[in-house]
Amino acid sequence: MDTDFEKIYAKYYQSVYRYLLTLTKNSSIAEEITQETFYKALININKYDSNYQMLTWLCNIAKNTYFSFYKKSKKYNKLDTDIKDNREDIIAKIIDSETNKELLKIIHNLEEPYKEVFTLRIYCDLSFREIGDLFTKTESWARVTFYRSKIKIKERLNKNEL
Repeated sequence: MDTDFEKIYAKYYQSVYRYLLTLTKNSSIAEEITQETFYKALININKYDSNYQMLTWLCNIAKNTYFSFYKKSKKYNKLDTDIKDNREDIIAKIIDSETNKELLKIIHNLEEPYKEVFTLRIYCDLSFREIGDLFTKTESWARVTFYRSKIKIKERLNKNEL
């Protein structure tokens, strides 16, 4: 069992981490939540439903762990101002052009579920079916939501909204 989970960890760690990095905009927090995600997955591996993709299941755990972290942080006002500073540092390291910086800001400011569907599709390479499963919706819903998020992003890029 340990060897199997080590393979799961090795295969999916980067995808889960990148997904959380897009949510948190902070590498330290993303890494911490990624570790917590895999710990929860290991503890609950017997609850894994093989009808779903492993990455979908892990991203769902990651999303819920992030929301718990966010609620806890918000409740106790423990989000440091360093997070905002680190967010810009991380973006500067990852993003190398002004257009991409604008795009990232626009994506970050998208309303849900457009933001998450776009992020899951682009950064985690999830299929529309996997995204639909994650939201307990249909594949068509995921396609339409992704399409609408692209339209919103294009409109905001054209208006240079940040």
